[in-house]
Amino acid sequence: MRLQQSCRLMSVLLLAAGLAAAQNTITFEAPGAGTAAGQGTLAQGIDFLGTTFGYYIDESSVAHGFLRIWNGHFVTFSAPGAGTGAGQGTFASSLNPEGTITGYYIDGNGVMHGYLRNFFGNFTTFDAPGAGTGAGQGTLSANINPEGTVAGYDFDSNGVAHAFVRSRQGSFVTYEAPGAGTGAGQGTGTATTIGLNPDGTITGAYIDSGNTLHGYVRAPDGTITSIDAPGAGNGPGQGTDTDGLNFAGIIPGVYFDSNNVVHGYVRALDGTFTEFDAPGAGTGAGQGTLPQGLNAEGAVTGSYVDSNSVSHGFVRSPRGAITTFNAPGAGTSASQGTFPLLNNPEGTITGYEIDSGGVYHGFLRSPRGR
Repeated sequence: MRLQQSCRLMSVLLLAAGLAAAQNTITFEAPGAGTAAGQGTLAQGIDFLGTTFGYYIDESSVAHGFLRIWNGHFVTFSAPGAGTGAGQGTFASSLNPEGTITGYYIDGNGVMHGYLRNFFGNFTTFDAPGAGTGAGQGTLSANINPEGTVAGYDFDSNGVAHAFVRSRQGSFVTYEAPGAGTGAGQGTGTATTIGLNPDGTITGAYIDSGNTLHGYVRAPDGTITSIDAPGAGNGPGQGTDTDGLNFAGIIPGVYFDSNNVVHGYVRALDGTFTEFDAPGAGTGAGQGTLPQGLNAEGAVTGSYVDSNSVSHGFVRSPRGAITTFNAPGAGTSASQGTFPLLNNPEGTITGYEIDSGGVYHGFLRSPRGR
């Protein structure tokens, strides 16, 4: 009996070692990406076909969108009206199965506007009702679902955030989470990339009048339920954030405790929380575990910040096992390292790393070596 158990244990260990060895991580650069500190390629997400999307910062510190097909072919783009000064340009947020991508652009006056770019490269630009027209104000389109519905938020002329839903036909519904503050830097936002389900369920966060963060989920009928993780602090800059949701309604997110340490959680459809910390996560202010993406199987990916303020990647299986990793060439100083953002149903993870020179590089971590 003991021999059988030992053999089974050895088989499990060998299988785990084989799976770890099968992981293949590559880095990539979008054509035209700059090579100075603060420039480079920032992958934001990946679809079920392995198409990666995001934006890159060129040598003039202007942003441009990109799509990277699974075979390595790039398509780069800039939204009409995007500014050409440093800190301006086009930012990609979310991609649906039709090949339509949404995001926002910053114009020459520093104002943000939403856009849609379809499979054929045609653009539609839009502004949410009430969006401000000054620098740092405007519309941030953050999500698109298979139906072509878009969700995001805007900043009004007073710097207050308001969430919106835009139908495929172009009509808008705006909303505020109960308890959202009405001062500058407060209000209601949405999660990015995977914050909108096919049925219209939306997840996001709001900042109250005391500058504490609270998550929420908005049902298709408009009903909003607040989300506060156990252990979340209630001071300024503390509280609960959400990172999106999958088709089963599972929500990953982060919370900041009373010491400003960051922790991860997964919230089930029935409201049950499971909190977790990645191995090696730091315990100082601004350190800890930061989930970012969630796939259809319930695997969570993100980063953790260690005691030296260096970021590393992790993936947490639906059963809770956590694997950590670093992208090739990732820097090892404070504010450098590996930053995973999204995983697809196959388990391929994308994101970006910051090297020792402060340059961004996209990466793909594939379980099949693709």
